[in-house]
Amino acid sequence: MKALILRKGDEKENNNFKHPAVVSEIPLPALNPDNDDVLIRLQAAAFNHRDVWIRKDAYLGLQFNSVLGSDGVGIVEKTSRDESSHLVGQQVIINPGSGWEKDPKGPETEFGILGLLPLPAEIFPVPDHLSVAEAAALPLAGLTAFRATFTKANVQPGENMSPKLKKAIELGAKGGVNYKEDDWPKKLKALLPNDRPFLDSVIDSAGGEIVSQTTKLLRPGGIIACYGMTSSYGKASYPSTTFTVPAMMDNIELKGSTMGSRDEFKRMVNFVKEKKIKPVIGGIWHGLENAPEVFEIMNKGKQFGKLVIEIN
Repeated sequence: MKALILRKGDEKENNNFKHPAVVSEIPLPALNPDNDDVLIRLQAAAFNHRDVWIRKDAYLGLQFNSVLGSDGVGIVEKTSRDESSHLVGQQVIINPGSGWEKDPKGPETEFGILGLLPLPAEIFPVPDHLSVAEAAALPLAGLTAFRATFTKANVQPGENMSPKLKKAIELGAKGGVNYKEDDWPKKLKALLPNDRPFLDSVIDSAGGEIVSQTTKLLRPGGIIACYGMTSSYGKASYPSTTFTVPAMMDNIELKGSTMGSRDEFKRMVNFVKEKKIKPVIGGIWHGLENAPEVFEIMNKGKQFGKLVIEIN
């Protein structure tokens, strides 16, 4: 079978990638009758910025010769046990996390994410309203967003929240500002309603100074759920943010959030099914050979929505 393999590189290329991603032929994995193994014929896989950081050598725990990618949808073709044979023919999505069952505070055992390690994965039925590309785009980003929004930020109906999203207004948001502008906090404050002139929560993927700026807009006891530090990636020092004394005095909570548990993944899928939510797709390609083009687009940061490769 074909796979996108992470190889070790020595020098950064012109596009700032250090480690190559090479399409290679690898043998089909053998099913272990002692486990509940399934063989899935992938229909599509989606990319995440995590894949870019891995190739840039800016991600912890690199494992070379790993199969890249965390998101996938496919058809179950074979099972290791007869009692699981009813799964054959079903379309499923893959939970990309391993080692985290249900504890809302964090993983019970060592946690790993598909795309670097040979980890066990779990499968869930695809919500009927999703296309192949939409299903492939759901797992990692959907789980990350679900945990950050509901488990960490505890967002409730009617509250004001500030996610870092482009084109959010087109998707139903009431307003937004460009955080790269110097006076963005002032502009954001002006958008808040008179009866609730504050933010209840912030869901942030950029980190850095954005966190300390948003603390000034939060209500006492407000929550910042930070699931990334992308504003600092590629710099000499390790990504960090500042939490101020005034924020502490206002009982503001800064919560780190990474991926989520199996229980949260299940609840996320059910939520998507119930609310008929559809992931935004930024582009679809056909065949793993198009991976270099997809990486270039992600590296430039111009896309909006998930980038998907459909597999024949």
